[in-house]
Amino acid sequence: MSLALATLIYEWRRYLAAIIALAFSGMMVMAFSGMFAGIIHAEFATWERSRADLFVLPPDLHSIINNNSSLPARVKPLIYLNPEVVDVESIASNGAQWVNSPKPGAKRVQTFIQIFGVQPFAGSVTLPTDFTEQQRLALMEPGAVAIDETAVSALGANVGDKVSLNGNTVYVRTLLHGYQSPQQPLVVASYQTMRQIGLEREGLRVGPLMVRLRDPARAAIVRDQLNAISHGAYRAWTLKEFNQANEQDVMKEQIIGLLLTFAVFLAALIGVGVTSQTLRGAILSNIREFASLRALGISMGSLRMIVMELSFWAGIAGTVAALAMTAAVAAAGAAIGLPVVVRPPTAALVCIMMMVIAVISGAMAMGILKKSQPADLLR
Repeated sequence: MSLALATLIYEWRRYLAAIIALAFSGMMVMAFSGMFAGIIHAEFATWERSRADLFVLPPDLHSIINNNSSLPARVKPLIYLNPEVVDVESIASNGAQWVNSPKPGAKRVQTFIQIFGVQPFAGSVTLPTDFTEQQRLALMEPGAVAIDETAVSALGANVGDKVSLNGNTVYVRTLLHGYQSPQQPLVVASYQTMRQIGLEREGLRVGPLMVRLRDPARAAIVRDQLNAISHGAYRAWTLKEFNQANEQDVMKEQIIGLLLTFAVFLAALIGVGVTSQTLRGAILSNIREFASLRALGISMGSLRMIVMELSFWAGIAGTVAALAMTAAVAAAGAAIGLPVVVRPPTAALVCIMMMVIAVISGAMAMGILKKSQPADLLR
């Protein structure tokens, strides 16, 4: 065991503040990015949790964020020509005005919602995999809708309540988990109900297509086959590609980019400031030991290497603590219905950032070694 690691383990209390500062910095960045990613995936949950293996979009689109992603209706039968394809349905979504029917003493809620359609049949390509059998059966009733459990208060309605969508009467028949949105409340209904209230019509154009395959493991192969015969009419994406493209486009939105940039800057500022000062204080408290090493003939360069190694091991400990704290935040978020999605590449970048902060902090703390004069041992 090296001297630096032994010192860190033996006198861990002196370095605990540096480790906590690093862990907090890393956790803040991972939690912020994970929260935004989780919100994105909650908003698009009906598509991302569906049984679709491929998504078909217009050829010039990179995502469905703020884009007109409809396709000519003639594309849908073309997808069925591939023998691997089992089911094809268009994504159904629309906006509507929600007006609840308040009970005596309750508040009337009038707001705009985003409604998504599903085909509530067993095995349907549009049916999210986390829907229970009870939820599926509830949506088969004409005029039935589902809302997220976190939106009950905001929408002023619960299971069994009557509400109005664009002047049409519907009923809340079930509650969902993990389908909340930071912008507009999400409502899920069957395609039949959406047609019944005039929010879904068959015409010359259809929404992006969801495609279910006989063998999901062959998704990339079938994607390439469909794209090879598209003649520029459409472009097929795998589920993973589709999810990542939507997430990246949302992350590029100005306000989210500013928030993430601010979080990274604040994390780096806290990490470098607190960690460097903590290391300086810890080294200063051990200055006589460093002076003893110099008296024994240890060069200043070797002492600097010990300090750098100390900062390296503090960075390792801070990284492990940050991952543990982020996991705790993710678990807490899941418990209240707010998913926190931390991608491995994001976690890796944050871990690298933390190690860089630790090394920079160690370099800033090395100046205190000038006080380690062997003559001081005689005082």
